[in-house]
Amino acid sequence: MMESKKEDVRRKHIRLHMEGALTARDKVGVQDFVLLDAYTSESAFVDNLRKRFNENLIYTYIGTLLVSVNPYQELGIYTVSQMELYQGVNFFELPPHVYAIADNAYRMMCSELNNHFILISGESGAGKTEASKKILQYFAVTCPMTQSLQIARDRLLLSNPVLEAFGNARTLRNDNSSRFGKYMDIQFDFQGIPVGGHIISYLIEKSRVVYQNQGERNFHIFYQLLAGGEEERLALLGLERDPQLYKYLSQGHCAKESSINDKNDWKTVSNAFSVIDFTEADLENLFGIIASVLHLGNICFEEDDQGCATIPDTHEIKWIAKLLGVHPAVLLEALTHRKIEAKTEEVICPLTLELSVYARDAMAKAVYGRTFTWLVNKINSSLVNKDFTRKTVIGLLDIYGFEVFDKNGFEQFCINYCNEKLQQLLIERTLKAEQAEYEMEGIEDEECIRPGPATDLSFLEKLEEKVGTHAHFETRKLAGPTGRKRIGWMEFRLLHYAGEVTYCTKGFLEKNNDLLYRHLKEVLCKSKNVILRECFLLAELENRRRPPTVGTQFKNSLSSLLEILISKEPSYIRCIKPNDRKEPSKFDDFLIRHQIKYLGLMEHLRVRRAGFAYRRKYEHFLQRYKSLCPDTWPHWHGPPAEGVERLINYIGYKPEEYKLGKTKIFIRFPRTLFATEDALEFCKHQLVARIQATYKSCLGRKEYVKKRQAAIKLEAHWRGALARKAIQRRKWAVRIIRKFIKGFINRNKPLCPDNEEFIVFVRKNYILNLRYHLPKTVLDKSWLRPPGILENASDLLRKMCVRNLVQKYCRGITAERKAMMQQKVVTSEIFRGRKDGYTESLNQPFANSRINEGDINPKVLQLISHEKIQYGVPVIKYDRKGFKARQRQLILTQKAAYVVELAKIKQKIEYSALKGVSTSNLRDGILVIHVSPDDKQKGDAVLQCGHMFEAVTKLVMLVKKENIVNVVQGSLQFFISPGKEGTIVFDTGPEEQIYKNKNGQLTVVSVRRKS
Repeated sequence: MMESKKEDVRRKHIRLHMEGALTARDKVGVQDFVLLDAYTSESAFVDNLRKRFNENLIYTYIGTLLVSVNPYQELGIYTVSQMELYQGVNFFELPPHVYAIADNAYRMMCSELNNHFILISGESGAGKTEASKKILQYFAVTCPMTQSLQIARDRLLLSNPVLEAFGNARTLRNDNSSRFGKYMDIQFDFQGIPVGGHIISYLIEKSRVVYQNQGERNFHIFYQLLAGGEEERLALLGLERDPQLYKYLSQGHCAKESSINDKNDWKTVSNAFSVIDFTEADLENLFGIIASVLHLGNICFEEDDQGCATIPDTHEIKWIAKLLGVHPAVLLEALTHRKIEAKTEEVICPLTLELSVYARDAMAKAVYGRTFTWLVNKINSSLVNKDFTRKTVIGLLDIYGFEVFDKNGFEQFCINYCNEKLQQLLIERTLKAEQAEYEMEGIEDEECIRPGPATDLSFLEKLEEKVGTHAHFETRKLAGPTGRKRIGWMEFRLLHYAGEVTYCTKGFLEKNNDLLYRHLKEVLCKSKNVILRECFLLAELENRRRPPTVGTQFKNSLSSLLEILISKEPSYIRCIKPNDRKEPSKFDDFLIRHQIKYLGLMEHLRVRRAGFAYRRKYEHFLQRYKSLCPDTWPHWHGPPAEGVERLINYIGYKPEEYKLGKTKIFIRFPRTLFATEDALEFCKHQLVARIQATYKSCLGRKEYVKKRQAAIKLEAHWRGALARKAIQRRKWAVRIIRKFIKGFINRNKPLCPDNEEFIVFVRKNYILNLRYHLPKTVLDKSWLRPPGILENASDLLRKMCVRNLVQKYCRGITAERKAMMQQKVVTSEIFRGRKDGYTESLNQPFANSRINEGDINPKVLQLISHEKIQYGVPVIKYDRKGFKARQRQLILTQKAAYVVELAKIKQKIEYSALKGVSTSNLRDGILVIHVSPDDKQKGDAVLQCGHMFEAVTKLVMLVKKENIVNVVQGSLQFFISPGKEGTIVFDTGPEEQIYKNKNGQLTVVSVRRKS
């Protein structure tokens, strides 16, 4: 009875835990869309994608198909440790990752010895190129490698930057958009070691060479060459660094983009060229072609009187001829004339301005397009493996995704045709049950060339004639009244697997023909440039048939690609971009729904979920979940089918949730599987806790006994060791104390064995203490008192320290401060001990001048402009007769002292006529400048100055006479006029006063000095 109750409680806990975990899972989404309950709802699909994206979980499965959302930020999920984590692990054991796709393909290839391919598709900017790079890096790191095959691996990796430079460009959607389709075969030997590779390119966007939309750039290589190329190379190519100088690079008005570092990318490409085995001659010819394309774009045509095109400036023609190894005159004629062949003769006709521009652009596109093909072939020749034993391969297909723009032209037509074919391949390989439903979505390919005067409109008419009855084809003429308004006269509409797309036929014929005039082709065939000679063969001139159109070439190459893919086992990666602004953490629902539709993800999910969401063999299911039922745990000894049935009955599966087959159990709803998984997690915790408790108890008891015995033995030995150590330490202490007592007793004796250690200790101790008590400034007279035996050494050290402080202080004195200190010395010589207030003035620094030049009247400055002003100070001048106070300025120059009133010089006292300077011994600021009576002077100058010490010092230093300052007590006489003198009386009082007394003398009262 008790056992039954415990079992009921256990069963209840399992179910409660299942529900709780399901709620948590709803917050972060499921890692396989097949496990969605509402698998037919696009909103549920988008919601699951959003939940995972918000948690930085950018990968999600649909069965074995991987959906990747570009995070536009570094997530740290591509490290070597991550690669090792996914290496050799079952596909569904770890969270979805691009490494899981790569590892699964690699393991299947090695175990089954068959070929695989990984198809990567999505819009521009969705991360296709990055995904292919991550797969290549995974193989490079995780595959076994030998030293001899290291070069092959490096060339495989470094082929990417070269192809990106020549085949990628900045578009409105992506800074590194692949403008060509790429299929790369990675070849492996029987040991799984990468030994070689092969690359096929599809439909490079040659029109970008001659025209870019606003905000877009030409192919990266042009800007990389200009930004990073050596000065010598650019000079040989006739190029300058500014891309704005070249028409083919400046049409998009974003030649320089802050998010792209062309100079660093050039270094990467240059390094890749050296590893991929490009010779210096190859690079010279290759960059000669790249430069010639830029020069072609700068050719300017003018129209002559007959309406024919001419090239007035042949500067660019000469450079192109030099770089391509052709004759300038022949090239000039080929760009402005066309050779027409009749039955028996050739006629050369001049071209109009419009046709000459077309011929120039056609030449640029043809040269670049064929050079790109040569580049791919050159890389392939470096990747080829010389060992002809059987190889297995993994192919990487990085192809443009389904495109729908406001205006869809010939390029979108070809791209979407390619996507239709690849979608058909997906149907045939993974969705065979629904193959019939998708067969109706094929596109009838029709060449855009026919006899007669072909135009874009006549092409549209032929389409109406050939496929007008098809249910998925519609034009304005064939549409009903409602649909007619949405289709232009030059447009047709196709119903693709991903929805309706309207194509504009304007320019279809021109882009499809991609015609290069025969005259120009003859020039290129005779080029001395080795690469061009390989690209334009003379045999082409002998073939009079019209060359195949772009559409036909693309159709044929796509057929070859499909044949390659059909022979291999597929894996699929669908890349999605979350927003158009390349912002991290921004999830645009409308844009993502659009991509889900055009990638056919909902259709793929619907077919994956037709029937049961999960199936597993009885043995594997029982092995995983047997711990959930007491009857099957820990071992089940009967048939696996009976064990599974017993298990699901115990858990409580409902009949509509599962079916039992002959060898497998089929579970219809993902929720049922989730519940079982959550119950297993709950059960694991209980089992692990019980096992851990028992095991830890056992270990604990064993460890305790072992430790107790060891502790007893250790304690005995340790106590003995401590006792012996204590005895030794006491003996040592006794010896040291005895030795120091003896040294102290004999400390004043000459150095001998009895006092040697004590004296050394005293010296060391004193020196160590002294370092913390050294004086910090020159004025600091403190010094640590030395022991008697170190008095001489202490005196020497003190002198050295003082000398060092003095030197340090002197080095820190500026020239300006030095001059001021010299002035202070002069002041000291004059006034020290002789005049009150001198001591207080010591702390007040002298100024260069107390008057700025701006404070002096310009007229005065003009009058004394021949002399440099050395010092100026505001003063109060007292008249010699009435002693009336007047505001003045005292200005000192090299030759004279000036007493200035506003714009007038009231008195000029030349230093040669200066007899002396008198001042009192009190605190007043009175100074008298005495002049020689016979020198035509007005008389002595009686002045009061707030900076008396400073002014007198400056005057004395300028006059350069000795003993000219007289410090008087009581009174002084001054010269008023010839034969007449005045008197100044100095006295002290409670407050400062200056007045004329009854005797007609000037009385100066100073504040009494405090005692």
